Amino acid sequence: MWDYNKNVMDHFLNPRNVGEVENPDGVGEVGNITCGDALKLTFKLDENGRIVEAKFQTFGCASAIASSSVLTEIVKGMTLEEAATVTNKDIVDVLGELPEEKMHCSVMGMEALQAAIANYRGEEVAAEADEDHEGRIVCKCFGVTDTKIRRVALENNLHNVEEIKNFTKAGGACGCCLDEIQQILDGIWKDREGAMQKEDPFAKMSVVQKVIKIQEVIDREIKPMLEKDGGSIEFVDFRDDKVQVRLQGRCAACPSAAVTLKHTVQAKLQEFISPLLTVENVK
Repeated sequence: MWDYNKNVMDHFLNPRNVGEVENPDGVGEVGNITCGDALKLTFKLDENGRIVEAKFQTFGCASAIASSSVLTEIVKGMTLEEAATVTNKDIVDVLGELPEEKMHCSVMGMEALQAAIANYRGEEVAAEADEDHEGRIVCKCFGVTDTKIRRVALENNLHNVEEIKNFTKAGGACGCCLDEIQQILDGIWKDREGAMQKEDPFAKMSVVQKVIKIQEVIDREIKPMLEKDGGSIEFVDFRDDKVQVRLQGRCAACPSAAVTLKHTVQAKLQEFISPLLTVENVK
């Protein structure tokens, strides 16, 4: 049996928002029962364009149910623009953790949300097996394309075949595509390394200059946003491109604090200072 934490078990045994929204504004369906997992996500917007209701129906394991349940809680109150930035890592952060072999369940949740948003906007969501739109199929057993492998690898910092298997199932059946998957990964990170070697003005600053710059952006761009919702933030430390902060007020106790950390704090620091910065919340 998988070693699930208490939060995952809670969302599995007591899933939130199960079912289908009546007269939904957006509908997203991903997965395939034949392959073992399928998910349908529906949502409704209020008069201000925010997601007021979100529900799910899934055919899958405990991880799939828990991931879907948490996802519906995360997106409530978000605008579509905000919801479109939610990733599978956000789902896992709120859950606490998932077994590596079950990470594909969080990816499925993210894809269902993206499909539902596209449905609301009237955008065509191409089937994953459609090579003209979604790339070339690499894993024929599960219909996973090279485009999906690249996207998931970049979003989750995956470097080997086993990690890709956990996040997408690609290579998890006959194994004929394993060598090709590794070639794709090697190409991704070789190109990425070259791009990262370009000049970054922030990298040339002294440590003191970097600290002053980070504090300036936090005070000017981030803290006012959090204070509007009764929260706040404290800059704690900086080292090796990692910014340590302490969320305060309502933000500290919010179940979606991990999402705020990434989509507000980290996003603003990367926008105004350097795309290499990451953020960590310390107690």
